[in-house]
Amino acid sequence: MGKQGVISLGEAFVDYISTDSSNTKFRHLLGGATVNLAVGTSRLGLPAYYLCKLGTDSIGQFVEQELKKEGVNLDFSVRSDTKRMCGVYVHLTESGERNFHSYINHTPDEILREDELRRNVFEKTRIFYFGSGTLFQQKPKKTTESALKYAKEFSNLIAFDANLRLKRWESEDHCRKTVVSFLKHANIVKLAEDELNFLMETNSLEAGLEKLSKWDIPYLFITMGGKGACGVMNGNKVFSRAPKVDAIDTTGAGDAFMSGLLYCFHEKGMPEGKTELTEYLQFANRVGAAATTEIGSLTSRMDLMELRKLFNK
Repeated sequence: MGKQGVISLGEAFVDYISTDSSNTKFRHLLGGATVNLAVGTSRLGLPAYYLCKLGTDSIGQFVEQELKKEGVNLDFSVRSDTKRMCGVYVHLTESGERNFHSYINHTPDEILREDELRRNVFEKTRIFYFGSGTLFQQKPKKTTESALKYAKEFSNLIAFDANLRLKRWESEDHCRKTVVSFLKHANIVKLAEDELNFLMETNSLEAGLEKLSKWDIPYLFITMGGKGACGVMNGNKVFSRAPKVDAIDTTGAGDAFMSGLLYCFHEKGMPEGKTELTEYLQFANRVGAAATTEIGSLTSRMDLMELRKLFNK
């Protein structure tokens, strides 16, 4: 059997999700964009490997147990007795939209170091995924750079999802320059429409895409919430509308969308034309929409097996 599976590199979070728009009561759930991606791809049936540093206290054990329940492989993660897991408070608006209110990180220096990476995991896998959450500090940035080196060495397809959280960066300019500098490493890039305009300093989809075109990203995807998504390949743009669902919580919908995309690339390879690209978009949109039907950031299980069957016919 050839190379199989998706690596996700990042920082595991515990999401403290408000139970309603009053934002006074919270439930804690496993979260973080890179965790969502690992769980999402695992639920879709792909081997999923998560690379991070885990704590050994009760919250760290909760994170590890939840990931293992989801079938995510943690053999290449590192445990630390002094690590305290990160947390994020997520408030909800009356319409169900998420609002990242505040972050908690008591041990910012306890991250997966570059010397703790094990290159053999890249030898066995097909896709390496990362986001901007490991780029805003120097140590995790170096780890990411080393991971990218291994991914290229073993011919992994490289996927990048910006997932910008400006409150974590020292300045908007630092965020913009750093994230843009990593675009050149990726075969697949996903941005939300507002992230595109922030990074390109534009105010419309068309202007943002025009300015971004000089980076020659092989496969670019722009999510537009309830309007759907846009895919760009070889200068050709295709659009796919989002399916209508009864959205309860949009937290993690973009990560679910990316999980769907990577499933497509993993199972069928590079799309060769607009028809295939549209099929990939439609599948990702449906996985993303499913994630909005339950509270929490992890991909909903709703109809995912049926989606796989339809996609692989």
